[in-house]
Amino acid sequence: MQSHQLEIFADYFQFYLQDETAQGDLSDAWDDPAVERMLATSSGMVGLGTVRNMRVPVTLEFLDAEPAGDLARFDHVAEGSLVMETGPLVVAGCTDYLPDAARFDIEPGTYRVRLSCSGLNSLSEDGLQGQDRYLVQLWQAPPIDPRVLKQHAG
Repeated sequence: MQSHQLEIFADYFQFYLQDETAQGDLSDAWDDPAVERMLATSSGMVGLGTVRNMRVPVTLEFLDAEPAGDLARFDHVAEGSLVMETGPLVVAGCTDYLPDAARFDIEPGTYRVRLSCSGLNSLSEDGLQGQDRYLVQLWQAPPIDPRVLKQHAG
């Protein structure tokens, strides 16, 4: 397993993973079900929702196989698929300058992307302070339709 600690500017309450060469667009993918599950998909891209519109802590893990389903320690868990045609994988906020975004070399293929969120109920009244954390795990797996494994009630 490889693990990376990132701090990402989640402008518009989102950040994304994408194949660097992807020409996808998430604007139409953020429909009501995607907003509720905090995960949207498009060609070569996955959008991940946040509860704050600012810098958020993200742990990115590359795994050899599906992780154990430890849902109890998270407020919300959703997953979908990402097809990597060439790579590298780019991790960025939606308004970040793409050439400066974090990049990770991974094999081309189809990946499962699991977003696990904790601390979602810890926001201050102004929404600027919180203990929200985002764990993003990727492993090679057959494609699936986006789904929620645990829905946040907030």
